[in-house]
Amino acid sequence: MKTSQLWLGFLCLFVNTVVAQKGIDPTPEDISKAKQLREKYAKDDIAILESSDFVSFDLNKKDGKVIVNHTARENLMNINHRADIHKYEFYDSESSIQTFSLKYRNDKPAQFSVTDEFYKDNDLFYNDAKVKYIAVDFPVQGYNYKYEMEKKYDDVKYFTALYFNDEYPILKKKIAFDIPNWLEVELREFNFEGHKITKTSTQEGNITHVTYTFDEVPAIYKEEETPGRSYLYPHILILAKSFTKDGVKTPLFRDYNDLYKWYRSLILMMKDDTNVLKDKVAELTANAKSDEEKIKNIYYWVQDNIRYIAFEDGIAGFKPDESNNVFTKRYGDCKGMANLIKQMLKLAGFDARLTWIGTKHIAYDYRTPSLAVDNHMICTLFHKGKKIYLDGTEKFNSLGDYAERIQNKEVMIEDGEKCIIEKVPGGTAEANKELFKATLSIENETMIGTCNKSFFGESKTQFLNIYNSFETNKKKERLDGFLSRQNKSIQVKEVKTSDFKDRDIPLTLDYGITISNKVSSFDDEIYVDLDFMNEYKNFELKDRKVDYEMDYKTNFNSLITLKIPDGYKVTKIPSNLVIKEPNFDINISFENTGKEIVYKKTFLFKNGCIKANEIEKWNDFNKKLIENYNQQITLSK
Repeated sequence: MKTSQLWLGFLCLFVNTVVAQKGIDPTPEDISKAKQLREKYAKDDIAILESSDFVSFDLNKKDGKVIVNHTARENLMNINHRADIHKYEFYDSESSIQTFSLKYRNDKPAQFSVTDEFYKDNDLFYNDAKVKYIAVDFPVQGYNYKYEMEKKYDDVKYFTALYFNDEYPILKKKIAFDIPNWLEVELREFNFEGHKITKTSTQEGNITHVTYTFDEVPAIYKEEETPGRSYLYPHILILAKSFTKDGVKTPLFRDYNDLYKWYRSLILMMKDDTNVLKDKVAELTANAKSDEEKIKNIYYWVQDNIRYIAFEDGIAGFKPDESNNVFTKRYGDCKGMANLIKQMLKLAGFDARLTWIGTKHIAYDYRTPSLAVDNHMICTLFHKGKKIYLDGTEKFNSLGDYAERIQNKEVMIEDGEKCIIEKVPGGTAEANKELFKATLSIENETMIGTCNKSFFGESKTQFLNIYNSFETNKKKERLDGFLSRQNKSIQVKEVKTSDFKDRDIPLTLDYGITISNKVSSFDDEIYVDLDFMNEYKNFELKDRKVDYEMDYKTNFNSLITLKIPDGYKVTKIPSNLVIKEPNFDINISFENTGKEIVYKKTFLFKNGCIKANEIEKWNDFNKKLIENYNQQITLSK
């Protein structure tokens, strides 16, 4: 009897397991659909069959803040043979996650552990961000999970945007808002052009229902060196303007003046003890012969002596640290460094002010009153009727030079109870030029000679950032490797440099060079591969669909002069190569003067980018460039 009962128990367990497995394993229809989707999205392992975001608003009557409730749901399908992914959601001191779950397609809870920990980022010294995540295993093609997340924001100002695109393609996307009549909020749409996004708005009692739908949403681009996502993808900014309670209207962020008012409230919380700075300011300005020298001494001292470390810690992510703290600790984030520059300049008798700015990565300007509009702080110096922008995080910038990331970007400058909106001047590729000059001759199937490299603007700053990242005992080795392009056939010697500590002069490198394996002779002919630098060779933008963004506007010029050996003349020389497009202008030319071969190259990227509609032309040119580099010069007796 006991044996029969035991077998009956095992049978029930087996049946239950089979039934449960049937409830989670993919159906034939699921498998068929996954195969079809795999053909369509060959580079993706996962497809999101349906994705929805629902947003509602409440009022915290105790502290007068608008609360945001955000619910996200997704139906995920594995379209590859198997897949392992992470589902994650960030939160911080201004938000909390109430629900974070994964279910099988039969709505039974999936037995995955949820990890909840502080988010670690090598670029952040300290931040209050936390992350919940699940390591998800899709064992077979067609497998489904249902994901749900409920998140609460304690203050609407921190809920800035919703994007349609995800890291995986989405078949059906919906974003819905329930907006109560006591809340004035604008849903500002960005990058909707060219996308079939539908919008409906209906009124039900005191609630306005706004719904956006978008089918066949592509996955986010996987390429690097792209514009910021606010330029690329359709999204909605949530701009809460005001709320009304008991007949009283309370303003939120109606325009940039309200944004500045909130920022200023944080500035007024600071308690700078500038006595700590006085001796250093006196030391830096004591022997200065002009105002400009005083300004440079202070600005460059902060660049050289204050280590940039990013902080994102609640209000501290928006409020600058006191100047005395940054000075004493010798580190700070962009806000703390900007405030230190401000306070030191004020002690020296100058008019310096804190300044908010959104870097090149952000598409918005201050017509958009949102915390999403800026991500950086600098200092503005008012001097002799001009505004000079000082960024302490740009370690090797000269006074008056501005990094590409802030050029042409709007700034919000403090001005008491009001603010000033200005724009940082733009720059040109000419200001960043990099020059290379080589004078060569041939000796025993070897090219020998002298070279000079000169760097200006951002090319100089980039060089110094890289060079100073190396340990002191490795600097010479790394510099020699840079000049030889890590090529064992190129030897450099007697390297002489300009003063790397002087930001106000061009950076120059002079050195001797010996180049092997580029010259060969047979009978009465000499064959020369004159190009040993090969700039932009193999720089092919394969399968790229989005703009390629460079670090800065680039202007590279090369002049190589080769002395023709006595008794020889040029019988074959490579052809010239020219291309002119709106964003790049390349010119490669060879000239035979009778005594010398003059080889010139100019690579001009006037806007620091190659646009998506220019990529095909660039790739075609790059093939021609490689062919050009592979051509030889023939010298005959």
